[in-house]
Amino acid sequence: MDIKAAIAAAPYGASERVSPLIRRVLARNPSPFTYLGTGTYIVGNGKVAVIDPGPDEDEHLEAILAATAGEAISHLFVTHTHRDHSPLAVRLKALSGAEVVGCAPLVLEDDGPRTDAAFDSTYTPDRVLAHGEVVPGGTWADGGWTLEAVHTPGHTSNHLCFALHEEKALFTGDHVMGWSTSVVTPPDGDMRAYMDSLKLLMDRDDAVYYPTHGEPVKEPRRLVRGYIAHRRQREGQILRLLEDGPKAIPALVAAMYAAIDPRLHPAAGRSVLAHLIDLRERGMVSADGDVWEKAA
Repeated sequence: MDIKAAIAAAPYGASERVSPLIRRVLARNPSPFTYLGTGTYIVGNGKVAVIDPGPDEDEHLEAILAATAGEAISHLFVTHTHRDHSPLAVRLKALSGAEVVGCAPLVLEDDGPRTDAAFDSTYTPDRVLAHGEVVPGGTWADGGWTLEAVHTPGHTSNHLCFALHEEKALFTGDHVMGWSTSVVTPPDGDMRAYMDSLKLLMDRDDAVYYPTHGEPVKEPRRLVRGYIAHRRQREGQILRLLEDGPKAIPALVAAMYAAIDPRLHPAAGRSVLAHLIDLRERGMVSADGDVWEKAA
């Protein structure tokens, strides 16, 4: 199915049951960076948590309220503060009285071509969760849940995943997506932190991932291994190209991404920059202005 057909068939506004404790509501905000849209997760039955409330859109707000009719929303969890993930928390909190918990607030000015949504300046959490901090929401017998924060910087410096203990599931936000590799774009995106966060997931025993964009990941370690291999392959490409002499990022992108639409090359350049910064910190490349070369 091509992307236009997938968008036309997407269940926007519907509450989809994906597991005994998890429902998903898909926002109608498809784009090259969100795939079919933001998947907001409702966790629990009766007393529920909402993970990544999504964009501030009336249709999506109404869909979440309809999906939770007769239930109490106690917590709004946010993985990170890109505008396709967090803005609706403001109105949902006002209507439900829920506590906003999760990542730290973070607002940065744009720095070059965007490869993802801009940051959300309205995000004001009631509580910032530290790595390993647990939030309980009742017991299994009464439809409750237990969510644990897993700090996974890289895509953004404030990125968190959330582990659902009762189902050995991990809500991965944009750290691991179900349709594409994650974007890592400086100045806030950090390739070394991203790779370390992928390795952190390899040491866990989660049975399934629920990304905010894309379908559930049923073989999580296999996908993470592929992500790590992909990034190492890109790093190797850069080093091989620099063996032929110093190059600016547009020249590297033209060679590395020759098969993709040239209109996407500025965005691809942000990923290349993230790799180059990491390689420079490891002493493998150096820069003279906008030109990069292999270290002697």
